[in-house]
Amino acid sequence: MSSQFTVWLAAARLRTLPLSVAGIITGNAIAFEGDRFSLDIFILSLITAIAFQIISNFANDYGDGIKGTDNKDRLGPERTLQQGLLTAKALKKGIYITSILAMILAIALVYVALGKDQLVVSIFFFLLAIAAVWAAIKYTVGLRAYGYSGLGDLFVFLFFGWVSVIGAYYLQSKTIDSTALFLGTAIGLMSVGVLNLNNMRDIDNDKNLKKHTLAVLMGSQKAKRYHYFLIIVSGVFLYLGIGSSLVMKHPFSLLILFPLLFHLYQVNKIKEPKGFDPLLKSLALSTFSISLVLFIIFSIFK
Repeated sequence: MSSQFTVWLAAARLRTLPLSVAGIITGNAIAFEGDRFSLDIFILSLITAIAFQIISNFANDYGDGIKGTDNKDRLGPERTLQQGLLTAKALKKGIYITSILAMILAIALVYVALGKDQLVVSIFFFLLAIAAVWAAIKYTVGLRAYGYSGLGDLFVFLFFGWVSVIGAYYLQSKTIDSTALFLGTAIGLMSVGVLNLNNMRDIDNDKNLKKHTLAVLMGSQKAKRYHYFLIIVSGVFLYLGIGSSLVMKHPFSLLILFPLLFHLYQVNKIKEPKGFDPLLKSLALSTFSISLVLFIIFSIFK
């Protein structure tokens, strides 16, 4: 493996990819329960979601790097531009290439899932793909990057939650139901929780550099209470998505809530911003694990 390839793998931040597919897995879990599941659509959905996440990771590396947000005072892991492993020009080229690949994958996914018969819906999903590329880039890139104006949480909720879960379910089933809405809300709130942990960790550096995340706008204490809200409400919607009838028949399915409860316990113990750093990975992996458990639950108890 060449050193250059290793550098690009570092820029792609593979550790973020499980969270990016949690919504896709969840949406397909619901479809599997209703016997409306295609393996081809599932695989294409996963690959497309990963491509969008890599665009976002390249763009974050580039945007935060050229703005100086990634500096010695930032508590998170150093990124490639910050370390001088990639130039801004190289990252920009990587964003362009990955965006083109992501759009090709999105077009292939929509064509395989919807064919030629649902032209209006196909155009809608194509526009969603364009919006996803825009959102991935504009989070940190440009003078009006929305991640610097407190809007990151909203976009993460929409794309990691509703678009990911409901979109994946629709491409399989051609319908939308309350289960997809409930679980899309749950996964979206957990994903926002990951972002909020990141923002609470970097709150001092972001504040100094006028990166106005919600954590900066609310302050440390309110940001922590906001985090409790995100996780508790995500648990409520997770329960609603599983359904009381299934829980009544199989009470042990409530164990799916345990990672969220344990996470709240961990967050409560944190006193300094740097303490939030290891919790990012654990919450992201918990969200991914929950999506896998949902797939198992809906497969066995459909």
